[in-house]
Amino acid sequence: MRGLATIRCFALSAAVLPGMGVGLAAQQQPVVLDGVVAVVNNHAILSSDIDRDMRLSVLEPSEAAGEKPDRRSALDRLVSRQLIEEQMTPEEKKQAQTTEQALKDRLTALRRDLPACARLHCSTESGWAAFLEANSLNEEQVEAYLRARLSLLSFIENRFREGTRISQDEIENYYRDTLVPQYAAGQKPPPLDSIQERISEILLQQQVNQLFSAWLDNLRKQGDVEILDPALVAADQPAQSGGDR
Repeated sequence: MRGLATIRCFALSAAVLPGMGVGLAAQQQPVVLDGVVAVVNNHAILSSDIDRDMRLSVLEPSEAAGEKPDRRSALDRLVSRQLIEEQMTPEEKKQAQTTEQALKDRLTALRRDLPACARLHCSTESGWAAFLEANSLNEEQVEAYLRARLSLLSFIENRFREGTRISQDEIENYYRDTLVPQYAAGQKPPPLDSIQERISEILLQQQVNQLFSAWLDNLRKQGDVEILDPALVAADQPAQSGGDR
């Protein structure tokens, strides 16, 4: 049996490249490039991955108006995505590939309907550029995120849609109670019929996440997920995320 006695912290580092006028001591001083904050089945999750996920979270409607992204939630999302992706067979990955048209359509809908985008008029090129700059993002990052997300949703649809149903009442409740309040006074939210497919996807993902929770907990207990940064260990979890084997 194996248990983690302590939380281990790792850092990726590189020696400073020697240059003209740089002393030997400076050349030998390591420069920390990134830190490994978690390991999922031998796959490292870096501090920069969490930072990027937090920036990209602005592309999704918050669970509550004004909700701020946090590093623990970002780590949970990254762990879940990694575990899910590991379950995808080559055939399922092929089936879930995102077409360029689907990506284009999603980006257009995002720029039109996202509350944060509405405030900056992202439907215009200048407004979209301002939105990206305000959130330290670029178009390549946004497209990569949307492509991966659409692929993941397609996989969920193909494998788990059967038996999972989103009712019209659930869509309408989400629209009324979660989405509409995110728009500032004087801003008109998109009509329900133009965004209900997107809301259905969000609710579907929430249901699938619930189905996955027990499975993810079991993987953590088996030691497949190790949280290496003490600051990211949830308050209700022990200091080590590994378990006996």
